[in-house]
Amino acid sequence: MHPPRPSGRERRTWLAAGAVLGLTAALRPQRLFAQAAASRLRIGTIGAGRIGGTVGGLWVRAGHPVMFSSKDAQEGQALAARLGPPARAGSVAEAIAFGDVVFLAVPYGAMPEIGREYGAALKGKIVLDAGNAIAGRDGPIADEADREGIGFTSQKYLPGTRLVRAFNTIAYTILASEAGRAEPRLPIPIAGDDAEAVNVAAALVRDAGFEPVLAGGLAEARRFQRGAPGYGPSANAAELRRKLRSTP
Repeated sequence: MHPPRPSGRERRTWLAAGAVLGLTAALRPQRLFAQAAASRLRIGTIGAGRIGGTVGGLWVRAGHPVMFSSKDAQEGQALAARLGPPARAGSVAEAIAFGDVVFLAVPYGAMPEIGREYGAALKGKIVLDAGNAIAGRDGPIADEADREGIGFTSQKYLPGTRLVRAFNTIAYTILASEAGRAEPRLPIPIAGDDAEAVNVAAALVRDAGFEPVLAGGLAEARRFQRGAPGYGPSANAAELRRKLRSTP
């Protein structure tokens, strides 16, 4: 009995994931990790709340200049004042212009609005997307993310960005308490179609005090979106990889 033939979409997903893995190896990720850390990347955050403030604060501690932005300007200003240099605060537009990398940490329902208002400014930027789609909070876009996969959905609303999914699987309290722990570091899954952006994201995961685990291209971000086996904390990278492989 012959196994069922994969659909066209499945074949494209496997090919994309393979291409990302191949390009990642070709670009010598360890060298890029070191270069990214040594250069102290400028990071702009959209969102300065629990996730944006916690992860951004870890990057500040690692020496990266971070500009925090928020709908509530006072939230970003208070956070930057508390963290001290090289943290600073600005508007969303200023944070996008400032950042070599943009960290997106807002309720997922804001994704269409961000795309409309700031899509042009974000084009060509490396964007780390930490959002989770929650039906009761975010409305119909949550159904879209469940149906299409959250990686594809985010890229749809942020076309032209060098998008990487990261930092969406673990509560901010765990991120704060487990950052930089002794080996094995807490693993963070990441997924993206742009090999250089994936390498930069992986370097920033390491700088924040965690172990990056590449799931594949954006199609594979579904493996660690909310409700999937890869969502939630894992003891180590090997355990997380097993969870990611178990996603149907």
